Amino acid sequence: MRKVIAATFISLDGVMQAPGGPQEDPSGGFEHGGWTFHSFDEATGKALFEVFEKPFDLLLGRKTYDIFAAHWPHVGDDDPIAKQFNRITKYVATRGSGKLDWNNSRSLGSDVVAAIKQLKAGEGPDLLIQGSSNLIQTLLRNGLIDEFSLLTFPLVLGGGKKLFGDGAVPTAMKLLRSQISPTGVIIATYKPDGPVKTGSFALPDPSDDEIERRNRLE
Repeated sequence: MRKVIAATFISLDGVMQAPGGPQEDPSGGFEHGGWTFHSFDEATGKALFEVFEKPFDLLLGRKTYDIFAAHWPHVGDDDPIAKQFNRITKYVATRGSGKLDWNNSRSLGSDVVAAIKQLKAGEGPDLLIQGSSNLIQTLLRNGLIDEFSLLTFPLVLGGGKKLFGDGAVPTAMKLLRSQISPTGVIIATYKPDGPVKTGSFALPDPSDDEIERRNRLE
């Protein structure tokens, strides 16, 4: 069975929009594109490469696919990430009829949830999500993400597309591993761990016996 892994850059307030550059995704008037640049260090890069070391196929929303397709095929195979991204299969959630011209690209069809369930149940490498905030919301609502590889950057953006949007299903998370880079990036991997468990720090109400005992003392 294949896992779906969301590998995502986020801010302290959970924004994941346009981490790579000003023109990456300015939708909604977002003005902070490229917000990862000044905190990206050697440790952060190493953690990112470790994500790409294991076999995977890409699982992408259409906007992220178009951004990647306009970049990676032109980088050249001297770049190890470009070589890998250009070779592997790209599964794309798209509503439009536009062509998917990047090598080994496949549409998930009209029923994205059913298609991903079928992929998960089959044989093959894990399915790695990059970007694709709208697709992530769909997968969260349907419990289809098995692991979150999060790089949390030390800044607050105040608005933008968030990893966990308003429709996110309440879920407990188990921390699998973590580290902090010299620039303060928190590198952590989580997996869903069942429903949220609640409790209370309030003092318990006294029992009937305790009330009777207090009355006798008075």
